[in-house]
Parts: sequence; structure tokens; C-alpha cells
Amino acid sequence: MPETMTGGCACERIRFVAQVGDDDAYLCHCRMCQRATGSVSIAYKAIGKADVRWDAEPDWYRSSPIAVRPFCAACGTSLGFAFPDSDTMDLTVAAFDDPSRFVPTRHFGVESMHRAWLDTEGLPEMRSEENPNVARRWKAATGGMPD
Repeated sequence: MPETMTGGCACERIRFVAQVGDDDAYLCHCRMCQRATGSVSIAYKAIGKADVRWDAEPDWYRSSPIAVRPFCAACGTSLGFAFPDSDTMDLTVAAFDDPSRFVPTRHFGVESMHRAWLDTEGLPEMRSEENPNVARRWKAATGGMPD
């Protein structure tokens, strides 16, 4: 049974409500996505366009002759990917308010995959509040750490 999930951009100017039917997500490693997001890969949730309602219409960038990408021009958040001639689109997993339910089930665009970034198990780990430079700035600006 589909679950109603919400999400949006960092500044909250663009918000969406989506009907999500399963937990499957995927990682895209193609050069188009790498350049559009500034990352080595991006996590996406494929969803029907009819299953997404935008509270405020996102800005759209024509990233190639075959694709467009919703984003927020105010804060720069990447919100997804779509072929204009398709009934489906991809929403960025991190744009969901609670992305924890999604599980990666496949890789796409593996011709551009940076394998060294896939298995980071064993690297040193630090929580945000453990970094004194970050913690000091958050506490001075807001009185505490963000959620």
C-alpha cells in the first residue's frame, strides 16, 4: 500500500508530497548526475509523476537534450531527474523529510562509477557535534545543534 511522504529543498521554498509504494532506490553514477549534483553519485527514488504533488513548482533545468531536473533556484537543492516524455521521474532520496526507509537496490551509470567511494567501511567517523568548529558555530548562531 502506498505511503504518503513529504520532502523538499533546504530552504523549504519547494515542497512536495509523494505517494511511495516501495522502499527501492538506486544510486546513479553517470557524469550528467555527477556534474549536476557536484557529487560522485546521487541516490534516487523512481516514482510516477502523477504520484508527486508540488506545493510550489520547482525550477527546472534542461540538463541535456533528453532530460530535465527539478531544483530550487533559491538554495540550490537538487530535487530529481526526469525524461520529459516519461510518466515516471526520480526524486533525490535526501530531499525526502525521512529518507531512512529507502534501500539501494542497484547502481546505474556504472561507466563513471568511482569505486573508491562505494565501500567506506572502516574509515574514521565523526558526528557533527564532535567537530568543535561546527558545534561552536551552530551554538553561537542558534543555541544548539540541528536535528
